Amino acid sequence: MRVAYVCADPGVPVFGTKGSSVHIQEVVRALAMHGASIEIFATSFDGEAPDDLRGAGVHWLSALPKGDIAARERASLGANLGLHAMLRGAGRFDLVYERYSIWSYAGMEYARDEGIPGILEVNAPLIEEQAQHRGLVDRGSAEQVAQRVFDAAATIVVVSTEIASYLERYEGVSERVHVVPNGVNPERFHPQVSPLFPSDPEVFTVGFVGTLKPWHGLPVLAAAFAELHASNPDTRLLVGGTGPERESLSAQLAEGGCLHATTFTGPLQPDQVPALLASMNVGVAPYPATGNFYFSPLKVYEYMASGLPVVASAIGQIQEIIDDGVNGLLCPPGDSGAFGAAFKSLRQSPELAARLGSAARRSMVESHTWLMAVGKILALAEDAMSSTTSTRGDS
Repeated sequence: MRVAYVCADPGVPVFGTKGSSVHIQEVVRALAMHGASIEIFATSFDGEAPDDLRGAGVHWLSALPKGDIAARERASLGANLGLHAMLRGAGRFDLVYERYSIWSYAGMEYARDEGIPGILEVNAPLIEEQAQHRGLVDRGSAEQVAQRVFDAAATIVVVSTEIASYLERYEGVSERVHVVPNGVNPERFHPQVSPLFPSDPEVFTVGFVGTLKPWHGLPVLAAAFAELHASNPDTRLLVGGTGPERESLSAQLAEGGCLHATTFTGPLQPDQVPALLASMNVGVAPYPATGNFYFSPLKVYEYMASGLPVVASAIGQIQEIIDDGVNGLLCPPGDSGAFGAAFKSLRQSPELAARLGSAARRSMVESHTWLMAVGKILALAEDAMSSTTSTRGDS
């Protein structure tokens, strides 16, 4: 099976260190494990491919201008002609798999015109995100492109039920939408990994991994750890990653009297993350309350596959993968007291921590691997192909 993987989003470097980059790498890796030969068409790559992905072909899409937002939007829209030509020039494909980006539609239209399955993966309400966080000039055209690419896709895969609900606003789309949550690679994340930041066995380490952004609930993390550290000085906080909230988080930890017990790792390469998680006693996902929690958080899957007990907000998809008290602990979003109490209970009961961590690992291996997720997507592609063939036969 020959697969064209398309990512026209310049903010998602295929071989980068962002969560979105890791997501692409894991999907491509799982496709290869299912026997696919992969050609990657992308605007940004950002570095060398991991050793096990060097067999994938690499095709650079047109670079986009920096600065003026309107000019960038026009260039992004115009880049569809180049993408379509590159796909046609790369030989026959059996499947086109595209990570949805705001201005790209050529991949799905190429697949439709060639009579092959086009799978569109939607990870977020990108138009709303762009307008709120980065700036969007021509929203009308962005909405038209969205409807166009959704119409062309044979199957639309979304990572959460919240994204599926969001797509109901687009006409004629909902019947082709399928929820396939994110997964984890249990061969990379497992309890036997050696720690990147080892500590004394008596020290209890609370850990967080992710880009330090406002929607990660970092003030709750700071307050909860300060509460734990005040009564248990043999504790530390390990923060993996960097981002715009770094200074604010440092200030909050200093105010809580626990900055000295905190280690900020700075940027990490994907192959360092399993060893970082092996340095923790508990993984935390303190997302704040929000009216539209559409995430399928990679960090939660990776914590759990690593055999860590997880303390997370009871919100969105997290409530579907964590059974409170069975394979993790759930807390009300924004309740630092509840998070602090959960940390203390795990600190005081290694048996509870071990039981939750073992159950977490087991639930990931049994139900949430990338290999399983991509297998479901390939089955959807096969169904789409069968439906297309049947329709042609009837006509």
